[in-house]
Amino acid sequence: MKKFVIERELPGAGNLSPEELQAISQASCSVVNELGKPYHWIQSFVTTDKIYCIHIAESEDVIREHAMKGGFPVTSIAEVKAIIDPTTSTATA
Repeated sequence: MKKFVIERELPGAGNLSPEELQAISQASCSVVNELGKPYHWIQSFVTTDKIYCIHIAESEDVIREHAMKGGFPVTSIAEVKAIIDPTTSTATA
């Protein structure tokens, strides 16, 4: 399984109500349950006009299938190759 960062262009995303965000979350979870493939939505970050999502899936194609079935926009998908943080002393893949 691979980890992906998905950029979703959604003008006004930062102004969505808690109820609207909950509806998006529920729709995503429903699609994940219906995919019939290994898939995990980790979390999403809502900014002014975009939502950045972290998902784990077998491929970019499965990410796109999730988006299509859920009606979610996809601006870009990038596979995570490494993770670093302040405690990282040497880069690892």
